[in-house]
Amino acid sequence: MKNKKARSFVVIMIVIALSALFLRVVADKAIRLTCSQNESNAQSTLKLISTALENYAKDNRGVYPDKISVLTQSAPAYLDRDYVKQSPIKGYGYSCSRLDSGGYSCHALPTRCKLTGKTIFTVSTGSLLISEDCEKKE
Repeated sequence: MKNKKARSFVVIMIVIALSALFLRVVADKAIRLTCSQNESNAQSTLKLISTALENYAKDNRGVYPDKISVLTQSAPAYLDRDYVKQSPIKGYGYSCSRLDSGGYSCHALPTRCKLTGKTIFTVSTGSLLISEDCEKKE
């Protein structure tokens, strides 16, 4: 009788260990998929911001706006919303460290490196998009 109880305990422990391993693999794949989707969204959003800034400058004799909100308040609007003010969006925060009449430099940073995204994106004057691993910045 004791042998049967010991065998049942071992079977239960094996089932728990396999379940934990399965959950770990599923969670890892879900995080990777979410990161990938967030990165794709961040890259497109930065391209959208850059295009709006470039179009504004083209329409205003090469002068860039000093605030992103100018792009949403002009008629016609260059952007549908202020992405910098509404940050974070889908795991990424947006900011523009340089935004003046001569050019711009805007960034998309994951709110939590390796959980919401693995890449930092930077777009600067001329729509130059640069990406780097967020681990290098921490």
